[in-house]
Amino acid sequence: MSKLICHQDKVNESNIQELIDVCPFDAIENNNGIIEINAGCKMCKICVKKGPKGVMEFVEEEVAKVDKSAWSGIGVYVDHVEGEIHPVTMELIGKAKELAAVVNFPVYCVFIGHNITDKAKELLYYGVDEVFVYDYEELNHFRIEPYTAAFEDFVNKIKPSSLLVGATTIGRSLAPRVAARFRTGLTADCTVLEMKEDSDLVQIRPAFGGNIMAQIVCPNTRPQMATVRYKVMNAPEKQCEPSGQITVCELDKARLTSNIEVLKVTKKEIEENISDAEVIVAVGRALKSEKDMAMVEELANLLDAQIAGTRPLVESGWINAKKQIGLSGRTVKPKLIITLGISGAVQFSAGMNSSERIFAINKDPNASIFNVAHYGIVGDIYDIVPQLIEDIKNSRAEACAR
Repeated sequence: MSKLICHQDKVNESNIQELIDVCPFDAIENNNGIIEINAGCKMCKICVKKGPKGVMEFVEEEVAKVDKSAWSGIGVYVDHVEGEIHPVTMELIGKAKELAAVVNFPVYCVFIGHNITDKAKELLYYGVDEVFVYDYEELNHFRIEPYTAAFEDFVNKIKPSSLLVGATTIGRSLAPRVAARFRTGLTADCTVLEMKEDSDLVQIRPAFGGNIMAQIVCPNTRPQMATVRYKVMNAPEKQCEPSGQITVCELDKARLTSNIEVLKVTKKEIEENISDAEVIVAVGRALKSEKDMAMVEELANLLDAQIAGTRPLVESGWINAKKQIGLSGRTVKPKLIITLGISGAVQFSAGMNSSERIFAINKDPNASIFNVAHYGIVGDIYDIVPQLIEDIKNSRAEACAR
């Protein structure tokens, strides 16, 4: 840890203003002759180098090293609604098994809820070594305090080296709480996870608006924590026979109290989710007007596909925000995605580059989308899409005539 220290005994009326003026971030303040450093400080050390000599000092404290040998295993949080396990859990189990193989670690699951013990058996068909179940009536509905207490108990007892959590509504609420309890790092929305031989987890995600892929490591803290979106990783094949074991954990009920009282649960209507779609037609800013969405809808109907798009179309109000693909939207992994007039910026590509087949249409031959596409056509969507629609109709008519 690094910090700036002000030697107040060397501060006088003549150098106070000099010190304040030298800071480009207005982070140094004069409080009745006492120099204070506010939250604007960027640790640039200009005040040390160019300020009054000896007044400011930059100190680097020695970072405590964690005993990595005391932490073993890869833990996966089981995301569920009333015991129905979210498929992102299976995807994380698949990735956990890959990571664990590098360092010969076991794979654990932590399952928190009520009336879930029998449902935990399903996880054993995916190669998990042990499932730790916290099954209490107080955990019937998700409330942050008791769920955090159960998760914290799991970490204290098992000491997993790494924890993977789905980037769902619950996961994004729970993971930061747990990370704060253990004063450890948490990387959100990882797109790639790798394991070093010393058990350090390399957490890779787009940063600075998608302009770079940041590699984040927490070498001095445990557990290492990362959240991953649905449809980013690959789920393992379900085994014919279960393996591993289920351990029902006990926890002092006093730790399961909450200031939140659930009065009523209203289930929302089931709606189309582009993350589950097998075929997607995605459209970008090449679409000239909202009325041209009719052309896109016709193509999507012929292919029994869902329509999705990029952020500009959401901001224009042409598609629903839940239909946006990318870092600020949804992650998809369909069997086929057709992109219409989408340039292929990192922000978009990160949300769909795991699709089985990517078919791109763009009039710019140098568009980035062609770097991730399996098939591509260089041309105007207003020329190609109508022809594509006609070809599909003709092929179906010929098939019916046979």
